[in-house]
Amino acid sequence: MKLLLIGANGQVGWELARSLLPLGQVIVATRQDADLAEPERVATLVESHRPDVIVNAAAYTAVDKAEQEEALAWRINAEAVGELAVAARRIGALLVHFSTDYVFNGNGSQPWKEVDAPAPLNAYGRSKLGGEEAIVASGCDHLIFRTTWVYAARGKNFLLTMLRLAAQREELSVVSDQTGAPTSARLIADLTAQCIAQAKAERRHGRFRSGRFHMAAAGSVTWHGFAEALIDYARSVGQFDIKARRVIPIATSEYPLPARRPANSRLDCSGFDARFGLHRPEWDVCMRQIIDQLAGA
Repeated sequence: MKLLLIGANGQVGWELARSLLPLGQVIVATRQDADLAEPERVATLVESHRPDVIVNAAAYTAVDKAEQEEALAWRINAEAVGELAVAARRIGALLVHFSTDYVFNGNGSQPWKEVDAPAPLNAYGRSKLGGEEAIVASGCDHLIFRTTWVYAARGKNFLLTMLRLAAQREELSVVSDQTGAPTSARLIADLTAQCIAQAKAERRHGRFRSGRFHMAAAGSVTWHGFAEALIDYARSVGQFDIKARRVIPIATSEYPLPARRPANSRLDCSGFDARFGLHRPEWDVCMRQIIDQLAGA
């Protein structure tokens, strides 16, 4: 099996470059090879390699900046993804794509299901929903995985930011009225590889069904709870300089940002579980894995 990985330099892409290797030949494409800000280049890349599977881990992810750059976010997250989907349909490839809980408005307290009506609160969410809809409209074989609160041992993310600030300050203030499931890029990549292996067998036997699925770590927590847990664990490991003694819970209104965030980012992953039958660890288990990885490094 030949796989084309787009966005290999990102948090999820970096992990995918590792997790996809057992599946076959992995062609790694970075922004230099496939800049989604130039959608017309996407089809050329796909045609030149003609892979069996396209895994798109590239995206415009600057949520707040997207409020001023919505056209660019739309070009990368919607238009280029649409071109990718059309190219996948043309060569008969499976397209695997990642989306976000930000396609929902975050109302209520129940986990969001795939069948719930999207209503993005911000430009980033609108662009990601546009990408989803372009994939479905193309008619290509696809798996769209919506995930939430992604972090990793590299890049820019909440976990690394908290560790950095905890080494500098004795008190941190963190939002406590937004709830979700912190999900490591490592978990996303490992689950994705197993899903692709299953999809390969399903396609070979004519049983494949395209769809959107919610994929996240199990359980839920607030940003404040996540911060407390990761700082406490990092302190217990003993390999980190932790000065922070207190994490103060604050309301979203006390930390205003250009883009509105959903208060409820919980995702109902029962559809994913039923389809793929894979184990999704609790969010804190994955968090400890990443901190152990950082301590070892």
